[in-house]
Amino acid sequence: MWVVPESEIFTMGLWSISIGAFGAAVAGIILANTDYFLPTTDKATVEYLEETDLKPLSDESKTFKAKDLWKKTGAVIMAVRRPGCFLCREEASEISQLKPELDQLGVPLYGVVKENIATEIEAFEPYFKGDIFLDEKKRFYGPQRRKMMLMGFIRLGVWQNFRRAWKAGYEGNLEGEGFILGGLFVIGSGNQVNC
Repeated sequence: MWVVPESEIFTMGLWSISIGAFGAAVAGIILANTDYFLPTTDKATVEYLEETDLKPLSDESKTFKAKDLWKKTGAVIMAVRRPGCFLCREEASEISQLKPELDQLGVPLYGVVKENIATEIEAFEPYFKGDIFLDEKKRFYGPQRRKMMLMGFIRLGVWQNFRRAWKAGYEGNLEGEGFILGGLFVIGSGNQVNC
């Protein structure tokens, strides 16, 4: 009768655990890069957005309804995830390149932030060429807020975006809440919305 030495059993066990851990890691990376497990959320409707209370950053004692932004001419509104985020700064810069065309059409460009960290807004303003307002209740981020948690950091597309923005010279920081994702709304003067 042949007996397996104790050291070989230990080695076999380590190999089994290693292969299992490697397989789980590969499966996790594959799943993180697909949309199968991303939560589906309700989109914000015009009716939902128009009742949002916004505050001008210049005077937070004043409050007005968001529908005042687009009721006459429509508007393009960027809901900023985090003003210190270098990806958000890149996006704001790209959207701001459209401002001359929007001005010719009479369509204003606005930004909405969910928190007012003064130095963050000041650092963001050179990238964004529109007025910025505060949405304390985070309604512009949807009835069910979309979040990108830690699994987002193993998504290939996220790393490609990081690299592109970094190579373009955008810099940022980690100040403020950054898990709730932003968005872009193109709202017509009637009840038309694209998000």
